[in-house]
Amino acid sequence: MSAGAVVVAAGSGRRLGGEPKQFRKLGKVPLLAWSCHALSRHSDISELVVVVPADIAAAPPDWLVGLCDVVVEGGPTRRDSVGLGIAGLSGGHGTVLVHDGARPFLSAKLIGRVLEACRDCPAIPGLPLTDTVKLVGEGGRVLSTLDRARLRAVQTPQGFPLSLLRELHEQAARDDAEATDDAFLAETAGIPVRVVDGDPLNLKVTTGADLALAEWLVGSGDLEAAGIEPPGVETS
Repeated sequence: MSAGAVVVAAGSGRRLGGEPKQFRKLGKVPLLAWSCHALSRHSDISELVVVVPADIAAAPPDWLVGLCDVVVEGGPTRRDSVGLGIAGLSGGHGTVLVHDGARPFLSAKLIGRVLEACRDCPAIPGLPLTDTVKLVGEGGRVLSTLDRARLRAVQTPQGFPLSLLRELHEQAARDDAEATDDAFLAETAGIPVRVVDGDPLNLKVTTGADLALAEWLVGSGDLEAAGIEPPGVETS
């Protein structure tokens, strides 16, 4: 059964200064174009919706229109934006992936792992932690040291049966509930969530240091070795 995908890129992304980070150049193309390219060319993804700020949705650039099927305007929160993206799908998909547009280096292997795992329950990619993690209370007092062997740093894309994710977002809208990721909506509803291996290259660009690292990776050759190709889009 076909899968749909939603890329969420409606945030202001102003921590880098200037224009929103998802439209900053990475290599020779906008950062957002990388993940859209990876999803649009994957054989198991039959429809791609991209959620962007209102001004971009009103007049989307040609390069974005060429990489996706639908461009929709985002909402005031991430949960609102994901809900609007899901609503933009034409339907008929068994599963859906939700991806953060600030994660440019999305590999076909990671897409495949999540799609394979999310056919019957939500599935998310995660990486083991290398640092010791402590629970800290008021005044900076350490309360406990957590078992990092059982902890994962969670990434996107996160995969769901489409009907389930729609139900979760409809309920969240009724409850006016927020979530930092979609898996949290499933967790709070008592629905099991499966974790699959993440990808160390699948970094999230949030700060200037993140962007500098991403630029280094573009020129390093590591992306090509992992099968991550730059999108050939015309942005002028």
